[in-house]
Amino acid sequence: MSGTDAAEPVGAAGTGAADVVGARSAGGRAAAGGGAGADSAGSSAGAGAGAGAGGVAVGAAAASVTARAATMFDVARVAGVSHQTVSRVLNNLPGVRASTRVRVEHAMSELSYVPSPAARTLASRRSQTIGLIQAGRPDYGPSNAALAFNEAAHAANYTVTQAGMRDLDADSLRAAVQMMVRHNVEAIVLISGERQALDIIRGIERSVPLIAVSSEDFGGFHRVAMNQYEGARLAVEYLISIGHTDIVHIAGPADSMDATERVRAWRDTLAAHDLPERPAIIGDWQSTSGYAAGQAIIAGAGAGAGAGAGAGVGAGADADAGSPAGDLPTAIFVGNDQMALGVLHALRDAGIRVPEDVSVMGYDDIPEAAHFAPPLTTMRQDFSALGRDIMATVLDVLDDEQHADDRASRVSELVVRESTAPPRGSL
Repeated sequence: MSGTDAAEPVGAAGTGAADVVGARSAGGRAAAGGGAGADSAGSSAGAGAGAGAGGVAVGAAAASVTARAATMFDVARVAGVSHQTVSRVLNNLPGVRASTRVRVEHAMSELSYVPSPAARTLASRRSQTIGLIQAGRPDYGPSNAALAFNEAAHAANYTVTQAGMRDLDADSLRAAVQMMVRHNVEAIVLISGERQALDIIRGIERSVPLIAVSSEDFGGFHRVAMNQYEGARLAVEYLISIGHTDIVHIAGPADSMDATERVRAWRDTLAAHDLPERPAIIGDWQSTSGYAAGQAIIAGAGAGAGAGAGAGVGAGADADAGSPAGDLPTAIFVGNDQMALGVLHALRDAGIRVPEDVSVMGYDDIPEAAHFAPPLTTMRQDFSALGRDIMATVLDVLDDEQHADDRASRVSELVVRESTAPPRGSL
């Protein structure tokens, strides 16, 4: 759950907190008086005793507006929700929890709130727009998560305003956030596989909630993710279950959050079974780096005379972490399917059979994985479900940000094909 309680902009956007009608209350919800002045009487949580299940605490909060006609923003403050949520209740729109709707209606009753024509107009002007920022490498996972989110947003009758950037820098991300706010988005979604993007955006002032796809828990925003640690743990456990005790890992880039979680799970799982750990080889998610990593493993083992010894592992990769001399590992757990394709190519060029001599396992289950030679055993990530999780979290945040939960427990599914088998000599 986010530690940032962002306010929703009203009217012309792009000026941060000044766009919010009124001031932020102590409970973290936007508070306003009469649509112009500030009313900092505090949140509904501090306004008196709770009103019971589904109810609200009114007390001093209601008393503060009894001398004048209550506004939609007063209702939002007393109910402890955003004014957009009050708008949805006014217009009987979907996407509001039953308990939240009851709380808003109770606040309307306690405040004797009568919607004005202007409030009705404001309620009908909700942007129904979400901002999406894609930052960093256009890798398979983030790209497919973005596509799935777009589909889920469309199904929920939301428009998505998008910004994309290959290079990560504070100025570009700040400009993207400001552009989103000017377009009056209701929330911003960040999809990036690179840790740096989260580091940067946390320091950018914004007036709308942030939902990020992040397999690491940074705090400061709402988080959605696949559980990369658990998925990788299941992958290594599967290899161990069929008899493998010498499992090398080819990982993604060091700045990738997903890659870091998979490396951590691989190491922990080997340690839990008292199995030796070879140094991980760092690739760049591309097939070429997988091919070079395969060559490094072969050269380190002194196998495959036709393979190029001492091969690097691709641009920007760590080429000094090959397997120790002696023999091949019995299994190679590869951080994604594209690199696994390169590994299969390198082993085939060296005359090493898969899975008879070495088992190879990937991650992602890209559409082509079933047609590799041999078909690849891998972990299937459900990006369509991830897209739905992102949109569901957006709706939860817009409904009741203080109580919106993260969604980061979805686990990938093991798909067993022909590239893995019990280790050589074990039958």
